[in-house]
Amino acid sequence: MRGSNSVACMSEVIERYQHLAEQFGARVEATPDDKWSAPAPCDEWTARDVVAHVVGSQRRVAAGVNGTDAAEVDADADPKEVWRESNAAVIAALQQPGALEKVIPTPMGEMPLEVMLGRLLSLDILVHTWDLARAVGGDERLDQDAVAHGYEGIKPMDAMLRRPGAFGPKVDPPAGADLQTEFLSFLGRTV
Repeated sequence: MRGSNSVACMSEVIERYQHLAEQFGARVEATPDDKWSAPAPCDEWTARDVVAHVVGSQRRVAAGVNGTDAAEVDADADPKEVWRESNAAVIAALQQPGALEKVIPTPMGEMPLEVMLGRLLSLDILVHTWDLARAVGGDERLDQDAVAHGYEGIKPMDAMLRRPGAFGPKVDPPAGADLQTEFLSFLGRTV
């Protein structure tokens, strides 16, 4: 039986993710329609690809909770509309009783949604918020508490992050870099 601390922790995981999703969504909504093909910091990705990646992750989470298959992201779809739809679907899925306890498939094997959402998906949407902003000339400032939390959480996973299909090699941050720059450099971004 789960205690009130566990429920509070689950609520905190969902709230943290939703807060980060709101920040990503603000960047999506602020993107001018003529900027979706702008190159992103992720190799061979455009701003549209960054949104499609985040939407794909959200669709897989919602499908995992609902016991369905995740639909692929249509390459020609309006990024703002697919974002709105996927974000609404994942929020609805997370509100289901026991959602965070469900074990869902991830690129690193099956894991409880609480772990996947709290560690991997929150980190993913945080860094892709910056990627999208950098691609389209938007607001690159990230939530500093989220950066600190995410950076502390990923430092021990350094080797796992460097595997193919994950993050690229670390970049040396400039001397005296702030925490956000250190965090992004650790994830292979040149700031």
